[in-house]
Amino acid sequence: MVERTCAACDCKLEDPVITVKIGGKTVEVCCEECAATLREAKTSVTAESRPAQSL
Repeated sequence: MVERTCAACDCKLEDPVITVKIGGKTVEVCCEECAATLREAKTSVTAESRPAQSL
């Protein structure tokens, strides 16, 4: 059997897992702290990829 690991910290996943949608893909994490970390990283990448607005 393949061992599932957290997408954020690589710890072994045990039920119940938390799912987070990142970039159109659903990933599983071990705790709400890891879920928040991935959400923050997604927000940061999204903000950086937008062109700067001229004033």
